[in-house]
Amino acid sequence: MRKNNMDKLNFAIIFGGQSAEHEVSIKSAKNIFEALDKEKYDPILIGIDKNGDWYRSHDFSFSGNKVVLVKNEIVDLSDPEKREKIDVVFPVLHGPFGEDGTVQGLLKLANVPFVGAGVLGSAVGMDKDVMKRLLRDGGLPIGKFLVFRKSEKLDFDGIVKELGLPLFIKPANLGSSVGISKARNEEEFLAGAEEAFKHDRKIIIEEFVKGREIEVAVLGNDDPIASIPGEIVVHDDFYAYETKYLDENGATLEIPAKLSDDQIKKAQELAVKTFKILECEGLGRVDFFLKENGEFFVNEINTLPGFTSSSMYPKLWENSGIKYNELIDRLIQLALEK
Repeated sequence: MRKNNMDKLNFAIIFGGQSAEHEVSIKSAKNIFEALDKEKYDPILIGIDKNGDWYRSHDFSFSGNKVVLVKNEIVDLSDPEKREKIDVVFPVLHGPFGEDGTVQGLLKLANVPFVGAGVLGSAVGMDKDVMKRLLRDGGLPIGKFLVFRKSEKLDFDGIVKELGLPLFIKPANLGSSVGISKARNEEEFLAGAEEAFKHDRKIIIEEFVKGREIEVAVLGNDDPIASIPGEIVVHDDFYAYETKYLDENGATLEIPAKLSDDQIKKAQELAVKTFKILECEGLGRVDFFLKENGEFFVNEINTLPGFTSSSMYPKLWENSGIKYNELIDRLIQLALEK
């Protein structure tokens, strides 16, 4: 905490990481750095390269001095007397080894407040299998799914009998649509499963739910609030990694989504309920499918959504009345509160 009103908090932004979402993380971190109120916070950039080494960065590269986290301080490995105190951390790490509870556990052990869900909420939010089982047991509407591990045989005919066609095949633990495939036949299914297994030892196979893609941002700890809903209008086959980050014409974000007042209320209620059931804190983005009959299906939660220039989470709050810099400040205060 501040010693007096003139003291600024040392705010560490951890970015990069070992997952397939390394580049997305860097983009998010740059945006957060630009939006940060430098009158209130002193930013400290910490980059994790793809080998898992930590660097004290000054330009979002991985060429500075290597550091480690000891209690609530960053210690320079080349000069252990060189230390920087950390007051609060934003672990802007998407995917495994960052969004899955691993870094959150380290920060808890170091007694450093951090933005976002804790160990349990992060781990649950990352594992689509466990997430969907908890949502199902919590009475939330979800699509049908099956889970397989690498050692198990994939019976295409049996899977189709259970889920129909087309199918979606996903790594159980990843985000940003990395490793996801849509399969309309056995050949595409086998190729999709092979691709998903490159990223995880467990894959999830989901039924195709025809509907609009609606997303709601959630903000808070014990008493979270929901943003207005937005819609992703996909011009490609589905919202793949390339569509999200590389193809500017692959999808359109419509904020607010064209929904009735009752639909808006329903989406917001389901988003908050999902957030609470999955033991989340700070922030989360809940993704839905809205079927033609008006029924919402919860697809998933993202406990550390992107903060790039094209990311839905900050755009939803901006259109709900919370500007980007205010959003970052609120997230930091929520981290300190919990």
